[in-house]
Amino acid sequence: MATDHTTHARTSRTPTHPRKTLTRCAVAAAVALALAIGGGVAAQSSAPPATTLGAAAVVAPSMPSFADVVERVAPAVVNVTVIASGTPEHQPRSHPGLPEGAPMDEFFKRFFEQPGMPHGTPGGRHLQGAGSGFVIDPTGLVATNNHVVDGANEITVTLNDASKHKAIVVGRDEKTDVALLKIDAGHPLPFVDLADSRSVRVGDWVLAVGNPFGLGGSVTAGIVSARGRDINAGPYDDYIQIDAPINRGNSGGPLFDGFGRVIGVNTAIYSPTGGNVGIGFAIPAETVKAVVAELRTGGHVERGWLGLQIQPVTEEIATALGLTGTAGVLVADVLPDGPAAGSELKPGDAILKAGGQTINDYKDLPKLVAATKAGTEMKLELVRAGTPQEVTLKVGAMPGSEPQAKNDDQGAGDQGPAQLGLALAPLTPEIRQQLDLLPDAYGVFVARVQAGSPADEAGIEAGSLISMVGGQPVSTPAQVTEAVRAAAKRGAVMLRVEKDGRPMFIAVPFKA
Repeated sequence: MATDHTTHARTSRTPTHPRKTLTRCAVAAAVALALAIGGGVAAQSSAPPATTLGAAAVVAPSMPSFADVVERVAPAVVNVTVIASGTPEHQPRSHPGLPEGAPMDEFFKRFFEQPGMPHGTPGGRHLQGAGSGFVIDPTGLVATNNHVVDGANEITVTLNDASKHKAIVVGRDEKTDVALLKIDAGHPLPFVDLADSRSVRVGDWVLAVGNPFGLGGSVTAGIVSARGRDINAGPYDDYIQIDAPINRGNSGGPLFDGFGRVIGVNTAIYSPTGGNVGIGFAIPAETVKAVVAELRTGGHVERGWLGLQIQPVTEEIATALGLTGTAGVLVADVLPDGPAAGSELKPGDAILKAGGQTINDYKDLPKLVAATKAGTEMKLELVRAGTPQEVTLKVGAMPGSEPQAKNDDQGAGDQGPAQLGLALAPLTPEIRQQLDLLPDAYGVFVARVQAGSPADEAGIEAGSLISMVGGQPVSTPAQVTEAVRAAAKRGAVMLRVEKDGRPMFIAVPFKA
């Protein structure tokens, strides 16, 4: 992607008496500075006005300098270059969770730079993209965004000293857009620690360091504009909004506070053109830290799950249920195969507390349950038909949070979804909400498509919905696996794939 940087210089007519003009400017600047420092009252002085513009004529105001902080943290910031297959899935796209053509599609943009690669490159080619990352351990562990390395065939990390190293993916988490890489530099590397952003206040200074437009090693400064932003990217949105100038290629780069502590990972911008317009979003460091810890030990993130379809409590619903406020969530449905099935929980229940914690916001419950280990008993305090109730149930493991080898459930020579390059997940309430599906919609969610696989070459994209296999409706990954295996002898399988509400039958051949 070529970038045109044009410098606009202001010109004016040369003054007749340039020396006198400069003198007047110097005096005006000194008076303005005195007004600013003295609270708006300028002290009278008998001293004659300055006649030359020298270093002592104007005292520069004290401005914050981040030079020492940048010098200390910059060696830990890296550039991440990937080579991926040239399918539409790996072209520059809107922010995660926003379908193509949606009203906000042209505004929320990932800023993963893919220089020189036009949109719509035919499948089969390779695209090169550049993002950012940072070293969090001297052994060579690098944190970045999941969408930077998603579908990558080859990943290269360039350190601050310009040395390049091949990287492997230790683990990825699509729901929080976090990925962990590993490189072997042959020596301990400079690194930075993930701090806790909860002490950061709106108005605090922040520094964004990364690889904008593939230039590398760029630093910009701004302030925290807001906390807890929900940009409809997923069920765990809790972004830090900043006004530090950031651009494409900053994806995965660290966000530092004024002391040089990592308080977030830059992951999205609000932009009608794809460039910086002063509004950026970063994943809080404490979220990244928790995800990285699980990726480091197991390569995946295990989340708790109750199997509930929930909705916010509006003022109208609160009035109808006899509630005093809009805190809590309303149970819209209890999924038949979920952990809550068979419990005393019923549709129409208003959950006010979970595990002793008050549910103030609609997304508090999914975050709280996701952070709970599977097998843990959780007490829910709720209101049913105006009467307080308590229900205790056991938290289950969210489908799709197990390692990929377990999800595939098949041998190396088996003709299942993995042979087609598909990783599937059931339609959880969060996925249904993300896809804006009707209550009676059925199918299986395509969580991932392996680059260069038969499914990838056939045009199937992650985020699609498979509703039929070989003419038979499917609603679970197990049904898809069984139907795909049955079609193996024919050499290809017919899938009904839905994307952005548009269904289409696609024939996917098996590998020889």
